[in-house]
Amino acid sequence: MDPEAVRAGERVPHGGETDPAVLDFSANTNPHTPDGVADIYADALEASRRYPDDAYPDFRAAAAAFVGCEPEAVVPTPGGLAAIRLAIETSLAAGDEVLVPAPSFGEYAREVELQGAKPRFVAHDELLAIEDAALESAALAIVCTPNNPTGEAIAFESLEAFANRCRTAETTLLIDEAFLGFTDRRSAATLAADHVVVARSLTKLFGLPGLRAGFTVASGTKRDTLETARRAWSLGTPAARVGAYCLRQPAFVERTRRRVERERERLREALEGRFDVAPSDAPFLLCDVGSRDVDSILESARADGVAVRDARTFRGLDSHVRVAIKDPAANDAMLGALGVDRTGSDGDADDFE
Repeated sequence: MDPEAVRAGERVPHGGETDPAVLDFSANTNPHTPDGVADIYADALEASRRYPDDAYPDFRAAAAAFVGCEPEAVVPTPGGLAAIRLAIETSLAAGDEVLVPAPSFGEYAREVELQGAKPRFVAHDELLAIEDAALESAALAIVCTPNNPTGEAIAFESLEAFANRCRTAETTLLIDEAFLGFTDRRSAATLAADHVVVARSLTKLFGLPGLRAGFTVASGTKRDTLETARRAWSLGTPAARVGAYCLRQPAFVERTRRRVERERERLREALEGRFDVAPSDAPFLLCDVGSRDVDSILESARADGVAVRDARTFRGLDSHVRVAIKDPAANDAMLGALGVDRTGSDGDADDFE
């Protein structure tokens, strides 16, 4: 990292509610965890009296099977953000230019700046069509799919074409798939090469954001660089064992995807009666509240026991909130807190019973 950049840097605001009495729609995490997680964690806690196996063979195997790559391509990290940092810090030198989507995850620009490099913001839905000269001048291009906070996923074929352009331009491509597991779309892990890094997060999909488990996927010299640079014992034993277990729960993942798809459409139809709602493939919806006061909406919702995300913290958004997709009953409570009538709930909350 660049010491001057670190001293001049600032923290990035995020969602996440610490009060357990408040329904948290500000963080896009699964309200459920797979059955059996508590037992796996308890066993792992006892095993934590020893250092973990730094090779993490079981975690790598489970992650590889989940995204469709070889186990040796997986580099374990303590969460998706750690995967992003690892990819960025091993790809940049001070003064490098980086193509950063906007609006998108605020940590991209922060991590770039911490290296002493310079983010060049590009509209998230225009980045893949950027001119060759701009691509060639960048050391790194970052893509988020589905994009946070707007929610649109990028077609695999479009990513593949852009990855080929990045190879020609000798530009590293970082693809953040933190929310892709909530969809049935194909991972870009099969594109991983010397110039492509895929970052994944486990803890959102499996409802364990405090566990901190994730990984990168790459191959060739890029993979070797990531593996050398990662910290020893990247995952604690509980994170490694619970993570591997969760990645092997296809029925849980499928139920989650069905629920998110069903509830997202229901909430979108309801919220469109009051707000302008962006199309989404993700477990969240971005709402433009128009001329209404965002602070008043946030405060009113919280008074009703619901926390929604102030999306004004994302670059270029000044009249937006973001809401996560949870269970039908919780979703109805969120609609009520936003002054929106519930519509079309089929009561299908027993997906996880």
